[in-house]
Amino acid sequence: MRRIRIVVVDDSAFSRRTISRMLEGLDSVEVVGYATNGEEGIQKIIALKPDLVTLDLEMPKMDGFTLLRILTTRFSMPVIVISALSGADKVFKALELGALDFVAKPSSFASMELLSIEEDLQKKVLQVLSLTPVDQGRSEYKKPSVVGRVAKPMPPAEKSVNGVQNAVDLVAIGSSTGGPSALQQIFSAFDQKYPFAIAVSQHMPHGFTKAFAERLNRNSHFDIKEAEDGDLVLPGRALIAPGGKNMLFEICGEQVAVRMVLPTESDRYVPSVDLMLQSCAAIYRRRVAAVILTGMGNDGSKGVRIIKEHGGFVIAESEESAIVYGMPREAVATGVVDRCIPLNQIASEMIIQGGVS
Repeated sequence: MRRIRIVVVDDSAFSRRTISRMLEGLDSVEVVGYATNGEEGIQKIIALKPDLVTLDLEMPKMDGFTLLRILTTRFSMPVIVISALSGADKVFKALELGALDFVAKPSSFASMELLSIEEDLQKKVLQVLSLTPVDQGRSEYKKPSVVGRVAKPMPPAEKSVNGVQNAVDLVAIGSSTGGPSALQQIFSAFDQKYPFAIAVSQHMPHGFTKAFAERLNRNSHFDIKEAEDGDLVLPGRALIAPGGKNMLFEICGEQVAVRMVLPTESDRYVPSVDLMLQSCAAIYRRRVAAVILTGMGNDGSKGVRIIKEHGGFVIAESEESAIVYGMPREAVATGVVDRCIPLNQIASEMIIQGGVS
């Protein structure tokens, strides 16, 4: 079996050695070289022709952003950013520039702390391994218990707005790899607040979602925030599930609020798209639309079935625009998707389903 060839780019000798050991803990991986800055990185990548690059962002001479632009535009090279939590905003910039994914590096470089990223790093590299060379960067690299009070379903309100029967009150979006840039495009496309709420479960570690929500909020008419326990679901508001927790919904008097719950051992993906969709379907029924964006794996495929069983509407991003056509493919395979459309049409479709002409 051919091994995946990786070049590690990091200006810290300790980080280079530690990351290399983590990667070579996988039988299918070979670290073929390393570089201490962007200039050296280009030389090594041209000479060694790796399958994947791991990249630190802050380096002397040529920084990680400059190298990333070159790798994604000239070489179409898959890149995983390994960056400190304190640089969350820089990570999102890197994702917008084309990095495939990121791993949160502890701010301290003590050996035990850096070793804490091993599982996450190996998992993401293995996901890249599941791609064929032709598919890299385009296609996929290649019921847990609910905590807290279960909400009673609302009666299905018959509501027709501007010709759309059962215009939705909530759009629930699920995404993973490639999701941050896709979400940025969707939220920046809105020219005003619209009379529906948005909930997002984006696979992301703890500590990054607050900065991500703030970044989205700067360029959108919607009020976007990292969700907190008890936040109300309101028209014109978008709630981003916090990293490391699942976002559920419950009825509070005449309104709906979100509840943040810790994942169970059986939760493969966190924040869970399936649990979010299952929870909101029980409350909103026909008045919810689910949107499945780019991402690896099958999170959301169970949830869209439940959305459809309750009369809701289901949208999936099409292969032509998805950075990783994994989650949308699995959603389409269920046979319940109403619209499979490219990313640049999703905001418009959300507005239509919200009953706005």
